[in-house]
Amino acid sequence: MTDSIQVPGAAARADAGQQGKRERLVAAALEMLYQQGIEKTTLADIAAAAGVPLGNVYYYFKTKNDIVQAVVESHIVEARAMLAAIEAAHDDPRDRLKTLFGVLAGQGELVARYGCPHGTLCLELDKRADGPALAAPLMREPVDWAERQFQAMGRADARDLAIEVIARYQGTALLTTTFRDPELMARESVRVADWIDTLG
Repeated sequence: MTDSIQVPGAAARADAGQQGKRERLVAAALEMLYQQGIEKTTLADIAAAAGVPLGNVYYYFKTKNDIVQAVVESHIVEARAMLAAIEAAHDDPRDRLKTLFGVLAGQGELVARYGCPHGTLCLELDKRADGPALAAPLMREPVDWAERQFQAMGRADARDLAIEVIARYQGTALLTTTFRDPELMARESVRVADWIDTLG
């Protein structure tokens, strides 16, 4: 999935300047891991992109794995915020589902260039020993949310439909990246909206 809402930390920090550095490091890591991947991105790359001296990185993150964990957590927070915003804006679960796919499809240019942020990160994490445990929540969040929408529509097969709608997005994202064609996302968004309307 593609995130578009920035969510500040819940707790106030005594040292705003120090917290600013950590936030900059996570934001830089989020962007660099998306564009370059985990293996190609170094802590030095992240520090340079954040404008933070490399030595300061270790004050916040002891290892690269720690910053990867922070990126995963950031994605989850942003996904929850995006889903909550869609839910607050629409009463009808059908409209919520169509809006979700439309929001994701609206990022077609980025997806065509770099892939789905969640999907590509999950694929990379899956190759690591600790990866599947980190990756699963990235996909579970939208699937669980979509399941609740289908349940609200009275569907007994809500879980299967939720997996189908997220699988359709992830599959389309992969094809969009492979063919470098952002219009694939737009066309699939229309088809998914029509499909959702046929469900009782």
